[in-house]
Amino acid sequence: MSTAVTQGIRVEVQGTYRPDRSEAGRWLFTYTVRVANRGSEPAQLVSRRWIITDANGEREEVVGEGVIGQQPHLEPGEEFEYTSFCVLETPHGSMRGSYRMQRPDGTSFEARIAPFPLVVPGRLN
Repeated sequence: MSTAVTQGIRVEVQGTYRPDRSEAGRWLFTYTVRVANRGSEPAQLVSRRWIITDANGEREEVVGEGVIGQQPHLEPGEEFEYTSFCVLETPHGSMRGSYRMQRPDGTSFEARIAPFPLVVPGRLN
């Protein structure tokens, strides 16, 4: 699991290998994200930026609005959790990134998503 806190926004991520959804040369991983507002001001998640790196060093950047079709607004003390997935061409890799968060006054900041591993169990020593 990875955890990062930026301006009171805590982002925790856990990646999981899904053998039931994988096939030769394509390893599917799900990742569950919990975004919690531990600060004293509201914030809305307006966009995402993911950097996905496989074991060959191949890097893919994914940028878009919100997450899973939503742009959650978090009051202090509130949390939002979702699960998504990615497919790698190698049995291990990693993800990291950021969420653009916006305050009610229009200011925004990047909430860091700390790197987390995507690993098929038993593939790394």
